[in-house]
Amino acid sequence: MTPLWTGTELLKATGGTFAGLSGDASAICATGITFDSRQVQPGDIFLALSGVRDGHDFVAQAFAQGAVCAITRKPVEGGPCLMVPDVLKALEKLGAYARDRAPALRGAVTGSVGKTSVTQMVMAALSRAGRAHSAVKSFNNYIGVPLTLARMPADTERAVFEIGMNHANEITPLSELVEPDAVIITTVGAVHTENFPDGEEGVMKAKAEIFDGLKYGGLAILNADNPWFAELNERASEMGARVQRFGEAEGADARLISHEVVDGRAQVTATLHGRDIAFTLAHTGKHQALNALSVLLMCEALKVETATTLAALSAFEALDGRGAEHQIAVAGGQVTLIDESYNANPISMVATLNALAARRLATGGRRIAVMTDMLELGPDEAERHAALAPALTAAGVDQVFVAGPLMRALWDVLPEAQRGAYAATAAELLEPLKSALRPNDIVMIKGSNGSKAGLIAKSLLI
Repeated sequence: MTPLWTGTELLKATGGTFAGLSGDASAICATGITFDSRQVQPGDIFLALSGVRDGHDFVAQAFAQGAVCAITRKPVEGGPCLMVPDVLKALEKLGAYARDRAPALRGAVTGSVGKTSVTQMVMAALSRAGRAHSAVKSFNNYIGVPLTLARMPADTERAVFEIGMNHANEITPLSELVEPDAVIITTVGAVHTENFPDGEEGVMKAKAEIFDGLKYGGLAILNADNPWFAELNERASEMGARVQRFGEAEGADARLISHEVVDGRAQVTATLHGRDIAFTLAHTGKHQALNALSVLLMCEALKVETATTLAALSAFEALDGRGAEHQIAVAGGQVTLIDESYNANPISMVATLNALAARRLATGGRRIAVMTDMLELGPDEAERHAALAPALTAAGVDQVFVAGPLMRALWDVLPEAQRGAYAATAAELLEPLKSALRPNDIVMIKGSNGSKAGLIAKSLLI
């Protein structure tokens, strides 16, 4: 097996020095790299990062589990340590080195919602086209992005990176590290607005930081239907980017023409640069069909044939917590569970309710929405929860089950006929929800990670 890193490359990339090494650095051949001692596999490099706990406390454990070396600030017994002044800075240097040694075309994805699904859809197409690389999950922050780069094999042909943020000035250094050939901003909305004095405009400016690392003349793929399109288009153009649009708007480079749910799959027709295309998706939400259009443009920029991308989209399965569907048994039949529990904000909540509305009900079935608090929405968070009531009615939702102090604001404005149950916590909502389910119901679960929507989904699947 070709090593991911040799000791010689580690020295060259970081400028560090080895301690505890018997023999030459070239003898070190690493096949992986991680900062989590619980995930160390034989052949890995262990990064002794400092966080809530000091990673140096786990170096011995990493060596015991087969790590071939550790990157540390000081010598630690048990194996060779590459000593550097700052382990995080060393990781960034490894990422930059890995970026420069690979011939890969690179894409980057950000946005208020849909980043992970879009990134993984892109990766599904890239992997069909050749040697491809991406993060194993949502590794999209100041550790995850350089780690994903550092894990990129030298023979990678194409790669895609997810880049997230909670504050201003977080995306710029990550985009500059990736140096993408093409970028997608899925959408901009009221997410993390508590960290921005200028609210949603501040979020837009932070997302636009992804243009800072985009190669000059690279492609910026923007949502033509988003209210911030004009501002993003201007900022991208100022940075020397080419711009292509996706959405339903007239003239979009990738334009959605129709979306229909048939037998549990979305049937999508669209135009790509004026040419008619059609494909199906396992995820039935219209918002995911729109996301798929951005994927087509990104993959085209990364030199993947459109036919290859369409085949990948049609085969792509919805991710756990992001639209995955399950059939669960109840007395007398089955219930369809749509697991959207990974995270939530007003944009994604409405999009998911729209997807629920598009589902056809079997005899006796009902549309049931199970919702926990949406977090990090700023000072008007209660009002934003209450404002979901019209979307629930428009979606034809029959019963609403909510949990959390913020969802109380929604509960208070719901019509009596829609009220399923309210609970202070997700755990307390489980029993009233389970007892209410009937055969042929379609149940959508959505909420923020911190409000434990995932707990409800997992409990129903047991």
